[in-house]
Amino acid sequence: MFTIKSQAEIDKMRRSGEILYETLQIIKKNTVPGATTKELDRIAEEYIVKNMAIPSFKGYDVGIPGMEPFPASICASINEQVVHGIPSLKQLKDGDIISIDVGVCLNGYHADAARTFAVGKVSAQAQRLIDETMQSFFEGLKQMVIGNHIRDIGSAIQNHVESKGFSVVRDFVGHGIGRDLHELPEIPNYVTKRRGAKLENGMTIAVEPMINAGGYGVKVLDNNWTVVTSDGSLSAHYENTVAITEIGPLILTMF
Repeated sequence: MFTIKSQAEIDKMRRSGEILYETLQIIKKNTVPGATTKELDRIAEEYIVKNMAIPSFKGYDVGIPGMEPFPASICASINEQVVHGIPSLKQLKDGDIISIDVGVCLNGYHADAARTFAVGKVSAQAQRLIDETMQSFFEGLKQMVIGNHIRDIGSAIQNHVESKGFSVVRDFVGHGIGRDLHELPEIPNYVTKRRGAKLENGMTIAVEPMINAGGYGVKVLDNNWTVVTSDGSLSAHYENTVAITEIGPLILTMF
């Protein structure tokens, strides 16, 4: 069952979200040809810790036997990598796209957000994929109002994405968030048979469309973390933490 947050709890999450937003802005400035994802990870971790917060992802353990905890503070997923890319010494190239996913925990409350950035000059299709992935989130945002159901969010996202000729990843979804990084309910980015939970005042959710230029199939690499498109097509990711309130949805990770 999902948890309802008080205004004081939402305010704490918003402060985590402010640090996260600032972290993403710094990463964006440093996402240039020649940069390594390990360097971006170092920059992000230093900024988060400097602000007395904790990187939510570093050491995150999903509890699966034989699967190591996540080793970094950011997920850095390049080109056909969908999510959970592990930072490395690989240099970014002109024309790459990279999805950066970050979590921040301050005073016991998490915020979670992701953006896909262009590295140098990218193709028209790559830029359109980035733009429409972001727009699909905002189409979903219109449905994040009290009384609607989880399925309304996914339906709006999927309808927008498929109208643009792209596809929605099915294997990974958004989630509730608060004291824990991942809470109920799950937030699919596509239409489901069940309506899902009704949205209530005080719910906090992380909505994160993962959109492929080709088919929606994905596979997990041997490191047990990094997810890539099955057909090698480009993938983009856009996420914000949102509070459901009486005056409409409040984005806690965008300022």
